Amino acid sequence: MSKGPGVQKMFDAIAGSYDLMNRVMTLGQDQRWRRLVVQRAQDPGTGWALDLATGTGDIAALMRETYPRCRVIGADFSQNMLKEAGRRFAALHICWQACDANCLPYAENSFESVSFGYLLRNVDDAPAVLKEVRRVLKPGGRVVCLDTTPPRKNLLYPFVRFYFRFGIPFLGRFVARDEAAYAYLTGSTMNFYDAEALAAVFVEAGFEDVGYERLMLGTIGVHWGRKKKDGSGKLP
Repeated sequence: MSKGPGVQKMFDAIAGSYDLMNRVMTLGQDQRWRRLVVQRAQDPGTGWALDLATGTGDIAALMRETYPRCRVIGADFSQNMLKEAGRRFAALHICWQACDANCLPYAENSFESVSFGYLLRNVDDAPAVLKEVRRVLKPGGRVVCLDTTPPRKNLLYPFVRFYFRFGIPFLGRFVARDEAAYAYLTGSTMNFYDAEALAAVFVEAGFEDVGYERLMLGTIGVHWGRKKKDGSGKLP
């Protein structure tokens, strides 16, 4: 069964408390991670930047503020998230659009950069989504991904796992009034690619200069890559 309808319904339901929950759950670190995404995306000049799974718009807004010459699309399949984004950043010239990351409504070679936060963990076929992202990137264009990642099994692993299994759903119950949504976050994280494996998926999807950085005790990963400048690497 596809994740799509359930995930869409879940994000529609938590849109109003999404920002507060992110700040509480990450101890305020989430904005720093988003700044790293924007830094890795680099300056698109006067070109277009696409922020997929834009949620309430933080990364899209940071792109617009950091690189004021660029044109930004913030896209999401949750209408309620897009309404929050439009309300929060009404003063910025950002185009908010509803779309499905599995089938992007954009022409090939449209964007200087594509960024996304917490997208790949919530789709059925991450490699297919990455190939679709590569399709809409211009040759030499950059992709940057922020997502949770399973923690390494080291001395801290039992404590991190306890926080994921019990702490985050507890916070979800009292901050977002939705324990189930944040219990889902825990399960989807623990069953997701680890950072090394996700980097390999980026390479298999046709990107080069792939790298990543782990953050927050190894539970967050920022991955990046680049479409080949000659536009080659097209996969079937």
